[in-house]
Amino acid sequence: MREVINHYDSLIDENNDPVLDLSPLKEYMNKWDGQAFINELQLTANKTVLEIGVGTGRLALKVCGKCKSFVGIDISTKPIARAKQNLKSFDNIILICDNFMSYVFDSKFDVIYSSLTFMHIQEKQMAITKVASLLNTNGRFVLSIDKNQSKIIDMGNRKIKIFPDTIEQIKKCIITAGLQIEKLFETEFATIFVVVKENKF
Repeated sequence: MREVINHYDSLIDENNDPVLDLSPLKEYMNKWDGQAFINELQLTANKTVLEIGVGTGRLALKVCGKCKSFVGIDISTKPIARAKQNLKSFDNIILICDNFMSYVFDSKFDVIYSSLTFMHIQEKQMAITKVASLLNTNGRFVLSIDKNQSKIIDMGNRKIKIFPDTIEQIKKCIITAGLQIEKLFETEFATIFVVVKENKF
């Protein structure tokens, strides 16, 4: 996990902040989690939201103004510090620098989402079971997983081990966690899971 933290901290040191990207690069990132991804969150002014892997706030900028409250968690210190700058115009946010897998949340959420983060999590079932425990009844979980099955992020000067997600693996984890898949669709670079926590009574 230390190499992941160092990688994302290094990106900030290299002045690599997706929030500051020019339009062509922003359009490129949208190939994983563009407007179709945001639409599936079904945001409203009374909903509470959690982003797993908030980074510098690239997606949060599209979300914070459309919900009651927003919590973003990320394991890397420098991206969280940058997110605080990028999101300073919002007064309904809490940003947490910690490991999602071990952090103890004191509330549940109506919407949880994550993009390009689960590839860093080896314990997929544990992560999705935790998501299920944090969702309110009728809550939504929207997850973008990379189609690329490489086990390494190769930055040239550094290589980061990852744990690529497969559709069947994530499907199984979702069902085992007691959640229901409402929709599954593809973008150019990703597969998007739209998941709900239904009232079983």
